[in-house]
Amino acid sequence: MPAFDFDRPIPRLGTHCAKWDSLAARFGAHAAGALPMWVADMEFAAPPAVTEALRAVVEHGVHGYYGDPSGYIAAIRGWMKRRHGWDVEPGWILTTAGIVNGVNLALQAYCRPGDGVILQQPIYHPFAPSVKANGCHVVGNLLVYEDGRYRMDLDALAKAVDAKTRMLILCSPHNPCGRVWTREELTAIAEFCLERGILIVSDEIHHDLVFDGPHTVLASLSTEIAARTVTFTSSSKTFNLAGGHTGNAIISDPELRRLFHRQMERCGMLTGNRFGYIMAEAAYAEGEEWLDALLAYLRANRDLVDRFAAERLKGVRSVKLDATYLAWLDFSGTGMTEAEIIRRFEREAKVICNHGSSFGPGGAGFMRLNFACPRPMLEEALGRIEAAFADLQ
Repeated sequence: MPAFDFDRPIPRLGTHCAKWDSLAARFGAHAAGALPMWVADMEFAAPPAVTEALRAVVEHGVHGYYGDPSGYIAAIRGWMKRRHGWDVEPGWILTTAGIVNGVNLALQAYCRPGDGVILQQPIYHPFAPSVKANGCHVVGNLLVYEDGRYRMDLDALAKAVDAKTRMLILCSPHNPCGRVWTREELTAIAEFCLERGILIVSDEIHHDLVFDGPHTVLASLSTEIAARTVTFTSSSKTFNLAGGHTGNAIISDPELRRLFHRQMERCGMLTGNRFGYIMAEAAYAEGEEWLDALLAYLRANRDLVDRFAAERLKGVRSVKLDATYLAWLDFSGTGMTEAEIIRRFEREAKVICNHGSSFGPGGAGFMRLNFACPRPMLEEALGRIEAAFADLQ
């Protein structure tokens, strides 16, 4: 395997980087000099094949509308077959401007104002605002947190749904708790939805970033489940290409696909980001060795965070992640309020993380820390956190 230098620091300040350049605007003047460990993008250069593909485009010099996505579609199909054992037909793939965009399109295509949408909370924070912005309401289904592990609670869900519940937005692997759902868990939730006529929108954007799995594509479980599932994937998390704003809606059922495509037409979204297509095709076609090396590096970072929490922060637990590069730190054992936890992170440690409460019910008392960064940066952040919580030693 070629050597990839994930330890190399790459300055991002002043590069129109949301993660670094918006700290003061979002978190206040005290964020000056802070380490951003919040937004879910990585501090690593994309695979070399992506840079080479973009270099060729820049040197060509003409940046018009993108056309003929056959190479892009073939690259996605090959990737899903090799990495996930899922046979995807070319016509099933529609291109969105990312996962959040795709979820909003799905809400518009399949739901009406007043409909209920299931969210298994705590969950990726843009989903609840998307549900509400489209005139629907959240049907909350709290994940059960026991002994540092999360599981679904279908008994509670059965009591929460009603005839107006139209959709489940599934996060698989789950963000923020990092669970890779088993085939048995996925089958159970899918059958629950099939029995009640509930459509499943499956956000599988972290499906390549799995340490302990394997990840199972929900729609691959059966043709019946696939016929009631809209699957979202993207190269953005896998290869650090979020700026390309390009995602995939994979829909095997013709009627579901027609309705989704019609909503794309209504929004004038049938032309995608030229550079997003090009980056994704190059990454899917030639980025596999880079990803394998990345996973080994991220696993070591994950383990470092776990050891740090266990050995250096009394009362704090790092939830063991099956997947993602987003540590989910449980401060409930410290007895501190969330406001105090945030104050110590942002004003004393100057380490900016996502606040647990932003992920909805079940998130208060947690912090989400992005460890997809060079190890020296992670070690610096952990040292700052340790100093800010020195009274816990």
